[in-house]
Amino acid sequence: MFPLGTVLFPSMPAVLRIFEERYLQMLASVLQEEEPGFGIVLIERGVEVGGGEQRFDVGTFARITELLQGDGFVGLVAEGAQRFEVERWLEDAPYPRAEVRILPALAWDEALRPLLEETHRVVRRVLAQASEFAEQRWSPDVELVEDPVGAAWQLAGIAPLGELDQVGLLRATSVEGLLTDVQRLAIEALETIRVSAIDPSDEDGLDGFGEL
Repeated sequence: MFPLGTVLFPSMPAVLRIFEERYLQMLASVLQEEEPGFGIVLIERGVEVGGGEQRFDVGTFARITELLQGDGFVGLVAEGAQRFEVERWLEDAPYPRAEVRILPALAWDEALRPLLEETHRVVRRVLAQASEFAEQRWSPDVELVEDPVGAAWQLAGIAPLGELDQVGLLRATSVEGLLTDVQRLAIEALETIRVSAIDPSDEDGLDGFGEL
């Protein structure tokens, strides 16, 4: 398990630099698997480096697609796969581990196509308008995958939302619920960004994993 300060959605990319010894050991272990990967969960309280953090109990498996050797670190590119729920955290020996339950994949119904297209328009419009107030991690023109469920998750991933909202979306039980919530939260986020742009005391920024 890799606790981070950001949320990974299915079908979204993760670009990571690994330099802590415990995670280098974890990487060496998972690379022996036929499909190497690990779980990513959001840190609820604490920081990424050093350990001792508290973690949310829902996350996404990251499937490793590329390794990049750096000076004093190992870089990797991964893609979000299945979601899971942590049933029990194990001892961090030497890296975080947990017993998990795989969450069901969301089922697509072609009747949801208009909702997907509407959410697509809303998120792109919100990104375009939000970019007028603050730099965004994703361009309004970023391309999505053709798979409709994957595209729904990617809309959740590119919308300019906070981590707590993203964790909530990660618990979605239907594509309809996911898309409806993404629309609502994206519109709410735009208003927050507008207010933050007016208030110079709000210095919260948006950070992300990389490029789609």
